[in-house]
Amino acid sequence: MEVFKMKLNTKEILKKKILDAQEMVRDYEVYSKRIQDVEVADLFKNFAEESGHQARKLQNLLKKISKD
Repeated sequence: MEVFKMKLNTKEILKKKILDAQEMVRDYEVYSKRIQDVEVADLFKNFAEESGHQARKLQNLLKKISKD
């Protein structure tokens, strides 16, 4: 993995993972609208929500760390 090869500090890692989680939200939302199978589409909608929660938690943690 690229992250482990680079020397990143905590803030840089958090920023990268926030972007990753946001990208997952977009991907799951787009795919959920394209997929005909209702069960898979619903699962992807749930995954999009979960990824959104992860992104928000990471953003809050980054804000907290940045204040220190």
